[in-house]
Amino acid sequence: MESEVKLMKIKIIIISIILILVMVFASGCSQFMENIGLINPTNEEQLTPEKASSDGLVKVLIGFKEKPGPAEHTLVRGAGGTIKYSYTLVPAVAASLPSSAIEGLLRDPRVRAVELVEMVYAVDIDYYSELNNTWGVKRIGAGKVHPGNMGTGVEIGIIDSGVDYTHPDLDGLYAGGWDFVDGDSDPMDVYGHGTHVAGTACAIRDGFGVVGVAPECALYSLRVLNDDGAGYTDDVIAAMQWAVDNKLKVVNLSLGSSQNPGTIFKQAFDNAEVAGLVIVAAAGNSGNPAGKGNNVIYPAKYDSVIAVAATDSNDQRASWSSTGDEVELAAPGVSILSTWNDADSPHNPQPFCIDGVCYYKYGSGTSMASPHVAGTAALVWAAYPSWTNDEIRIRLQNSAEDIGLLSTEQGYGLVDAAEAVALTNAPPTVSITSPADGSTFDSAVSIPFAGTASDEDGDLTVSLVWKSSIDGQIGTGGSFYKTLSDGIHTITAEVTDSGGETGSASIGITVGTPITDNMHVKSIEMSLKTAGINVNAIATVTIFDASGAPVEGVTVSGTWSDATTDSDSGVTDVDGKVSLESNKVKKPKSGTTFIFTVDDVTKEGWKYISSENVETSDSIIVP
Repeated sequence: MESEVKLMKIKIIIISIILILVMVFASGCSQFMENIGLINPTNEEQLTPEKASSDGLVKVLIGFKEKPGPAEHTLVRGAGGTIKYSYTLVPAVAASLPSSAIEGLLRDPRVRAVELVEMVYAVDIDYYSELNNTWGVKRIGAGKVHPGNMGTGVEIGIIDSGVDYTHPDLDGLYAGGWDFVDGDSDPMDVYGHGTHVAGTACAIRDGFGVVGVAPECALYSLRVLNDDGAGYTDDVIAAMQWAVDNKLKVVNLSLGSSQNPGTIFKQAFDNAEVAGLVIVAAAGNSGNPAGKGNNVIYPAKYDSVIAVAATDSNDQRASWSSTGDEVELAAPGVSILSTWNDADSPHNPQPFCIDGVCYYKYGSGTSMASPHVAGTAALVWAAYPSWTNDEIRIRLQNSAEDIGLLSTEQGYGLVDAAEAVALTNAPPTVSITSPADGSTFDSAVSIPFAGTASDEDGDLTVSLVWKSSIDGQIGTGGSFYKTLSDGIHTITAEVTDSGGETGSASIGITVGTPITDNMHVKSIEMSLKTAGINVNAIATVTIFDASGAPVEGVTVSGTWSDATTDSDSGVTDVDGKVSLESNKVKKPKSGTTFIFTVDDVTKEGWKYISSENVETSDSIIVP
């Protein structure tokens, strides 16, 4: 505790020195801040971090070991502090108090941490006007989804500089919000950044202006950035709490800071994810042309947040897009046309006009990339409303398009709205009504086969295909008669819908007098499969009979261990082989081992003699 107090004192002294230097060298620092993307290069006024007010008070976040109540509030006020927020999302308060009071607070056993409130900034590189085609929403395939899914009613919170909810492309979507800068219920945007972000996520599809990824979302504006695009971490925490309390589904934060805001800020995001939010944030514009180093900003850097990098229309990383292991997805972020605030605003000196309406502007930055992902999350949630935020996030990862960039530049890949939603297509349901499972028939008898198929998506346009494990394909359609060879048959009826999903059902029947034989594992061959940053292992198991011939139609079951823990089963082909695939492992370290062990081998009428196995378990190591 004593060391923490000393560190806090040192930090306050350093900040005081920085404030003096900033006041003296403001003009010189202006160009530096522009170069690293912390401010809009077109701003005439440059912001400096305001750690202390004119009365000597400092803004802090005070973390408690328990949820703060009257006693904790009294403690803060007794130290000369005034409380701005008392949070429920995290056990903390935001307050202003004399710097001399910090040491005393840290000595109180109820206090876990005292951390300075940091500044966050809109993560944009530039806004400009030029004749160009809108391309981002089209590139991620959102337009293919819109005929059946526009994210209707899915709540998206834009935590930013507010939203111009009177904009003709946004006014029909606005559902409410809060202004944490001015402390009122009117989160109108002046700076323009939040309006631009909102348009990419949700602009209505009306044949006019631009269209967003989820053009029927329920749009919420949570204003935490001021009229110059800067704000404070205490307001961001309050906005996250508002989103959780009001049961929003997705929040987008096209803002951040390269400075670590502290443990209380991180805990707010972690708790919000546990509460059910999909949290999407700009990875930052602190990258370099070579793509070297880890420069992802906060809060995108947190595990609870989807960090989004920016790409151009050639699927190349924007040279300024931040890189690092925390990058989870990439999205279009260069020359993005979207909604803007009123043309008369001082922040809109060169508006882009469509049919005489000057409410649009091109922009570049990871700020522009992030809402492409937030809107896609809304589309997936609209398709599967019962899913959890974790399931939504996994779907975004697994459906992303690998565009050939390094994992530190693209994460899982470019967000793919069409694929993410298409993968939610439910497989058809198949039922075999005749013959009954386990039936026995005499040799050379004509056997009646019948079955049905249905599909909740309504896209079933083909007939059932029937197969026997011994005779291959034996028929198509809902009913037919067929004479089968003697033996123990696994009968499968399957159908594939127009969305590519396959449904099937299987039964077992015996024809004539089956031949009983012994079988064992002949071999296990291991291999690795790499897809982007994901790696999984494949175990190919071969089953032979006592005479050394391959056995078809054998169900092999086994488990994976070490690198991953899951169970798999499959049926051998005519060569007696079946390939079983482990779960994916993200960016496994060299030396990571995948182990597969055969648990059981079954086929009706056959005996599994495990003592005859050539091998029962095998492994492979990631190089």
